[in-house]
Amino acid sequence: MWIEDKKSYVKNKFSKVTRRYDLVNTLGSFGVDCWWRYLCVRELKAYPGPILDLCAGTLTLAKEIVRQRPRPVIALDITYEMLSYGKHRLARHPALSFIFPVAGDAENLPFSDNQFFGASVAFGIRNLANPEKGLMEVLRVLKPGGKFVILEFSRPTLPGFSRLYSLYLNKFMPLLGGKLTGDREAYEYLATSIEKFPNPEEFSLLMKNCGFYKVKYFQLSFGIVTVYTGLKP
Repeated sequence: MWIEDKKSYVKNKFSKVTRRYDLVNTLGSFGVDCWWRYLCVRELKAYPGPILDLCAGTLTLAKEIVRQRPRPVIALDITYEMLSYGKHRLARHPALSFIFPVAGDAENLPFSDNQFFGASVAFGIRNLANPEKGLMEVLRVLKPGGKFVILEFSRPTLPGFSRLYSLYLNKFMPLLGGKLTGDREAYEYLATSIEKFPNPEEFSLLMKNCGFYKVKYFQLSFGIVTVYTGLKP
Protein backbone atom coordinates (compact mmCIF):
# COMPACT_ATOMS: atom_id res chain seq x y z
CA MET A 1 0.00 0.00 0.00
CA TRP A 2 1.68 3.23 -1.18
CA ILE A 3 0.76 6.37 0.76
CA GLU A 4 1.85 9.64 -0.80
CA ASP A 5 0.94 11.81 2.21
CA LYS A 6 1.18 9.48 5.19
CA LYS A 7 0.50 12.15 7.81
CA SER A 8 -2.84 13.16 6.28
CA TYR A 9 -3.74 9.54 5.59
CA VAL A 10 -3.15 8.44 9.20
CA LYS A 11 -5.01 11.45 10.61
CA ASN A 12 -8.00 10.78 8.36
CA LYS A 13 -8.11 7.04 9.04
CA PHE A 14 -7.87 7.32 12.82
CA SER A 15 -10.57 9.98 12.92
CA LYS A 16 -12.93 7.49 11.27
CA VAL A 17 -12.27 4.47 13.54
CA THR A 18 -12.14 6.37 16.84
CA ARG A 19 -15.14 4.88 18.65
CA ARG A 20 -14.27 1.24 17.95
CA TYR A 21 -10.48 1.59 17.98
CA ASP A 22 -9.91 0.29 21.51
CA LEU A 23 -12.45 -2.49 21.09
CA VAL A 24 -10.67 -3.78 17.98
CA ASN A 25 -7.32 -3.63 19.82
CA THR A 26 -8.66 -5.61 22.76
CA LEU A 27 -10.45 -8.24 20.69
CA GLY A 28 -7.63 -8.47 18.15
CA SER A 29 -5.01 -9.04 20.86
CA PHE A 30 -7.31 -11.27 22.95
CA GLY A 31 -6.92 -8.78 25.78
CA VAL A 32 -3.12 -9.04 25.97
CA ASP A 33 -2.69 -5.39 24.95
CA CYS A 34 -3.41 -4.37 28.57
CA TRP A 35 -0.42 -6.41 29.73
CA TRP A 36 1.79 -4.90 27.00
CA ARG A 37 0.87 -1.39 28.14
CA TYR A 38 1.47 -2.25 31.78
CA LEU A 39 5.02 -3.45 31.05
CA CYS A 40 5.71 -0.43 28.86
CA VAL A 41 4.59 2.07 31.49
CA ARG A 42 6.47 0.23 34.23
CA GLU A 43 9.66 1.46 32.55
CA LEU A 44 8.66 5.02 33.48
CA LYS A 45 7.45 4.39 37.03
CA ALA A 46 10.59 5.88 38.64
CA TYR A 47 10.21 9.16 36.72
CA PRO A 48 8.16 12.08 38.08
CA GLY A 49 5.95 14.24 35.93
CA PRO A 50 5.45 15.80 33.60
CA ILE A 51 5.43 12.83 31.23
CA LEU A 52 4.80 13.27 27.49
CA ASP A 53 2.64 10.61 25.84
CA LEU A 54 2.87 10.81 22.05
CA CYS A 55 0.28 9.47 19.60
CA ALA A 56 -1.91 9.27 22.69
CA GLY A 57 -5.09 8.35 20.84
CA THR A 58 -7.98 7.72 23.22
CA LEU A 59 -5.71 8.21 26.26
CA THR A 60 -5.39 4.50 27.06
CA LEU A 61 -1.65 4.62 27.78
CA ALA A 62 -1.93 7.99 29.54
CA LYS A 63 -4.46 6.47 31.93
CA GLU A 64 -2.07 3.59 32.70
CA ILE A 65 0.76 6.06 33.34
CA VAL A 66 -1.38 7.83 35.93
CA ARG A 67 -2.61 4.55 37.41
CA GLN A 68 0.91 3.34 38.09
CA ARG A 69 2.05 6.68 39.49
CA PRO A 70 -0.20 9.77 39.62
CA ARG A 71 1.62 12.67 37.89
CA PRO A 72 0.88 15.13 35.09
CA VAL A 73 0.73 13.57 31.62
CA ILE A 74 0.65 15.68 28.46
CA ALA A 75 -1.18 13.49 25.92
CA LEU A 76 -0.47 14.59 22.35
CA ASP A 77 -2.09 13.26 19.20
CA ILE A 78 -2.51 14.59 15.68
CA THR A 79 -6.14 13.39 15.58
CA TYR A 80 -8.40 15.65 17.63
CA GLU A 81 -11.29 13.18 17.44
CA MET A 82 -9.27 10.50 19.25
CA LEU A 83 -8.35 12.82 22.11
CA SER A 84 -11.87 14.16 22.40
CA TYR A 85 -13.38 10.69 22.57
CA GLY A 86 -10.79 9.58 25.12
CA LYS A 87 -11.52 12.60 27.30
CA HIS A 88 -15.25 11.93 27.07
CA ARG A 89 -14.77 8.28 27.98
CA LEU A 90 -12.68 9.20 31.04
CA ALA A 91 -15.02 12.00 32.13
CA ARG A 92 -15.74 10.35 35.49
CA HIS A 93 -12.35 8.68 35.92
CA PRO A 94 -9.98 10.16 38.55
CA ALA A 95 -7.03 9.81 36.16
CA LEU A 96 -8.41 12.55 33.90
CA SER A 97 -7.45 15.27 36.38
CA PHE A 98 -3.78 14.38 35.67
CA ILE A 99 -4.12 14.14 31.86
CA PHE A 100 -3.85 17.17 29.60
CA PRO A 101 -4.73 16.40 25.95
CA VAL A 102 -3.00 18.43 23.23
CA ALA A 103 -3.75 18.18 19.51
CA GLY A 104 -0.40 18.39 17.78
CA ASP A 105 2.23 16.87 15.53
CA ALA A 106 4.78 14.48 17.07
CA GLU A 107 7.29 15.54 14.41
CA ASN A 108 7.00 19.21 15.39
CA LEU A 109 6.30 19.29 19.13
CA PRO A 110 4.82 22.53 20.52
CA PHE A 111 6.98 22.39 23.65
CA SER A 112 10.19 24.04 24.79
CA ASP A 113 13.47 22.19 25.25
CA ASN A 114 14.23 20.08 28.34
CA GLN A 115 10.63 20.04 29.62
CA PHE A 116 9.72 16.39 30.35
CA PHE A 117 11.14 13.80 32.73
CA GLY A 118 9.90 10.96 30.52
CA ALA A 119 8.08 10.24 27.29
CA SER A 120 6.15 7.33 25.84
CA VAL A 121 4.48 6.21 22.65
CA ALA A 122 2.40 3.07 22.13
CA PHE A 123 1.81 1.74 18.63
CA GLY A 124 2.38 5.14 17.09
CA ILE A 125 6.02 5.56 16.10
CA ARG A 126 5.53 3.53 12.91
CA ASN A 127 2.66 5.85 11.90
CA LEU A 128 4.91 8.90 11.73
CA ALA A 129 5.80 10.09 8.27
CA ASN A 130 9.37 10.62 9.53
CA PRO A 131 10.11 8.53 12.65
CA GLU A 132 13.66 9.91 12.82
CA LYS A 133 12.32 13.45 13.12
CA GLY A 134 9.91 12.30 15.84
CA LEU A 135 12.77 10.71 17.80
CA MET A 136 14.85 13.87 17.59
CA GLU A 137 11.91 15.99 18.74
CA VAL A 138 11.42 13.76 21.79
CA LEU A 139 15.14 14.04 22.56
CA ARG A 140 14.85 17.82 22.38
CA VAL A 141 11.95 18.14 24.85
CA LEU A 142 13.23 15.58 27.37
CA LYS A 143 15.22 16.79 30.35
CA PRO A 144 18.83 15.51 30.54
CA GLY A 145 18.61 11.97 31.88
CA GLY A 146 14.97 11.70 30.75
CA LYS A 147 13.70 8.37 29.46
CA PHE A 148 11.81 7.52 26.27
CA VAL A 149 9.80 4.29 26.15
CA ILE A 150 8.33 2.95 22.92
CA LEU A 151 5.85 0.10 22.58
CA GLU A 152 5.52 -1.02 18.98
CA PHE A 153 4.47 -3.97 16.89
CA SER A 154 7.22 -6.15 15.45
CA ARG A 155 7.46 -9.28 13.35
CA PRO A 156 7.89 -12.66 15.06
CA THR A 157 10.84 -14.66 13.77
CA LEU A 158 9.90 -18.12 15.10
CA PRO A 159 9.35 -19.98 11.77
CA GLY A 160 5.98 -21.66 12.36
CA PHE A 161 4.56 -18.85 14.46
CA SER A 162 5.69 -16.12 12.06
CA ARG A 163 3.65 -17.68 9.23
CA LEU A 164 0.60 -18.00 11.47
CA TYR A 165 0.96 -14.40 12.63
CA SER A 166 1.27 -13.15 9.05
CA LEU A 167 -2.01 -14.86 8.20
CA TYR A 168 -3.64 -13.35 11.30
CA LEU A 169 -2.32 -9.88 10.51
CA ASN A 170 -3.17 -9.83 6.81
CA LYS A 171 -6.48 -11.71 6.88
CA PHE A 172 -8.07 -11.79 10.34
CA MET A 173 -7.35 -8.22 11.50
CA PRO A 174 -8.67 -6.51 8.32
CA LEU A 175 -11.78 -8.69 8.59
CA LEU A 176 -12.31 -7.91 12.29
CA GLY A 177 -11.45 -4.23 11.99
CA GLY A 178 -13.54 -3.83 8.87
CA LYS A 179 -16.59 -5.42 10.48
CA LEU A 180 -16.37 -3.34 13.68
CA THR A 181 -15.33 0.03 12.24
CA GLY A 182 -16.55 -0.12 8.64
CA ASP A 183 -13.05 0.71 7.40
CA ARG A 184 -11.22 -2.42 6.29
CA GLU A 185 -8.51 -0.37 4.57
CA ALA A 186 -7.38 1.08 7.90
CA TYR A 187 -6.51 -2.42 9.10
CA GLU A 188 -4.91 -3.38 5.81
CA TYR A 189 -2.68 -0.35 6.42
CA LEU A 190 -1.95 -1.76 9.91
CA ALA A 191 -0.50 -4.92 8.38
CA THR A 192 1.54 -3.00 5.82
CA SER A 193 2.94 -0.57 8.38
CA ILE A 194 4.09 -3.41 10.64
CA GLU A 195 5.75 -5.25 7.78
CA LYS A 196 7.61 -2.12 6.66
CA PHE A 197 8.77 -1.10 10.15
CA PRO A 198 12.46 -1.75 10.92
CA ASN A 199 13.36 -4.82 12.97
CA PRO A 200 14.37 -4.24 16.62
CA GLU A 201 18.10 -4.13 15.89
CA GLU A 202 17.63 -1.57 13.10
CA PHE A 203 15.28 0.61 15.11
CA SER A 204 17.55 0.52 18.16
CA LEU A 205 20.39 1.75 15.94
CA LEU A 206 18.15 4.56 14.68
CA MET A 207 17.48 5.63 18.28
CA LYS A 208 21.22 5.68 18.97
CA ASN A 209 21.93 7.65 15.80
CA CYS A 210 19.33 10.22 16.88
CA GLY A 211 21.21 10.78 20.14
CA PHE A 212 19.70 8.40 22.69
CA TYR A 213 22.06 6.30 24.80
CA LYS A 214 21.68 3.13 26.87
CA VAL A 215 19.22 1.99 24.21
CA LYS A 216 17.69 -1.38 25.03
CA TYR A 217 14.75 -3.46 23.89
CA PHE A 218 12.84 -6.54 24.93
CA GLN A 219 10.18 -8.49 23.08
CA LEU A 220 6.84 -9.80 24.29
CA SER A 221 4.38 -12.45 23.09
CA PHE A 222 6.87 -14.30 20.84
CA GLY A 223 7.97 -11.04 19.23
CA ILE A 224 4.55 -9.63 18.33
CA VAL A 225 5.50 -6.43 20.13
CA THR A 226 8.77 -4.86 21.25
CA VAL A 227 9.46 -2.36 24.03
CA TYR A 228 12.36 0.03 23.38
CA THR A 229 13.96 2.32 25.96
CA GLY A 230 16.54 5.06 25.65
CA LEU A 231 17.90 7.92 27.75
CA LYS A 232 18.77 11.51 26.91
CA PRO A 233 22.42 12.27 27.77
